[in-house]
Amino acid sequence: MKYAIIADIHANLEALQTVLEDTKAQGCTHYACLGDVVGYNANPKECLDIVRAMNMPVVKGNHDEYCSSETDLEGFNPHAAEAINWTRDKLSLEDRQWLRDLKYIRLLANFTLVHATLDGPQRWGYVFDKLAAAASFTYQNTSVCFFGHTHVPVAFIRDTMVRGGTYSKFKVEPGRKYFVNVGSVGQSRDGVPKATYVIYDMVEGSIELRRLDYDMATTQRKILEAGLPPRLAERLTYGK
Repeated sequence: MKYAIIADIHANLEALQTVLEDTKAQGCTHYACLGDVVGYNANPKECLDIVRAMNMPVVKGNHDEYCSSETDLEGFNPHAAEAINWTRDKLSLEDRQWLRDLKYIRLLANFTLVHATLDGPQRWGYVFDKLAAAASFTYQNTSVCFFGHTHVPVAFIRDTMVRGGTYSKFKVEPGRKYFVNVGSVGQSRDGVPKATYVIYDMVEGSIELRRLDYDMATTQRKILEAGLPPRLAERLTYGK
């Protein structure tokens, strides 16, 4: 059983299509999504339709929540707020209800899905360091938990202590717990401007990070044509 774990698609259709093509080439049999299907980029409806049609388990991300509600956006980053308001207009009532109904945490087979943190999943905290990861480990009841939100792939491991760092592929060892960020399909923020996802091979007991080039120019053109903030297109070039 090979799971493709995807997160933070952020309405980037070209990146999502590239990732899904790669998952087939890699022999993935199952899929799971860590949220933020929508927000920032120009194809929220199309990306949401794909994820829904695949009937994969999905947890709620903060942009899924904001774009499906009437939450006041005062105090938000102006670019994010503009993209949220734009996205709200592109989603149907049914789409928004589907997003609202998503759970914050889900258990699958022998692993856990969450968008942000396990200690307060609805507060949208960011896990960049060992201290923040330690708080989630306290609530982690499976050996592996996958998370997103930061758009920065990093793996935290708890055995006698909490360690963390970047990764490409590693084995899941008995007696340890893993809190693993899978990166972002649609808006990289770690300086590597590629579409990123993870393959969890449950037979082999391995977790592999995949980074893929995609048709970024088309994504950027769509952002500008939609009238979304140019900054959202520019940042894709640098993965920031």
